[in-house]
Amino acid sequence: MLFSPQDEELIIDAIKQAESMSTGEIRVHLDQNLTGDALATAQSIFNKLGMEKTKDRNAVLFYVSENKKKIAIIGDVRIHSHVHQNFWDELIKEIIISFKEEKYKEGVINAILKTGIKLKKFFPTDGKSIENELPNEISR
Repeated sequence: MLFSPQDEELIIDAIKQAESMSTGEIRVHLDQNLTGDALATAQSIFNKLGMEKTKDRNAVLFYVSENKKKIAIIGDVRIHSHVHQNFWDELIKEIIISFKEEKYKEGVINAILKTGIKLKKFFPTDGKSIENELPNEISR
């Protein structure tokens, strides 16, 4: 396993912090049993978690295969239309560098916070209480 229970709590804190700046939703999914393609698996999980059903279509999934140490990021149609594929590709490069240095938690947290900044830019809060459409806990 790449993340201790304490690491997971810090990742959840990062999700909460990133989501507090926007109407966006962020989830992290950890998988111990990846056998195929990480991106295809992540897309399937994105749909299984109902992430395409958010009001603003601005949910982001960070999929981490712990057994293969692979990462995939899925951004729903509206956030993807603003940041384009190069944003996700850069985040993945940064996470891979962190993973190579065995800084798993740091790589994921930094990517979550950078995503939060982009979500804030394109989907800022209106100052009212934000409805949390998706749970913040890490799924498996």
